[in-house]
Amino acid sequence: MAWIYLMLAGVLEVLWAFTMKQSAGFTKLIPSVVTIVTMAVSFGLLSVSMKSLPLGTAYTIWTGIGAVGAFVVGIVVLGEIVSIARLSAAALIVSGLILMKLSS
Repeated sequence: MAWIYLMLAGVLEVLWAFTMKQSAGFTKLIPSVVTIVTMAVSFGLLSVSMKSLPLGTAYTIWTGIGAVGAFVVGIVVLGEIVSIARLSAAALIVSGLILMKLSS
């Protein structure tokens, strides 16, 4: 179950990053509320997953899912720039996540 909680926490991290962008510096109510709620739930799920997963593994995978997920959402939803360098950086993060999971 810890891995499921961790994956869900990572997905929620992507959601709160996106809604934080949409909140325009916390000046829009609905995106601001969604950001705060999803942050709290994401942190809570991360905390629960850390009961049985190593700190380094859980935190690295949580931040990696958030980083790569936010990168993908930025490109697909927000029309951010795609470049070889950015794609390579995301691929390196994913490679690190896979290696971290295999080493746990």
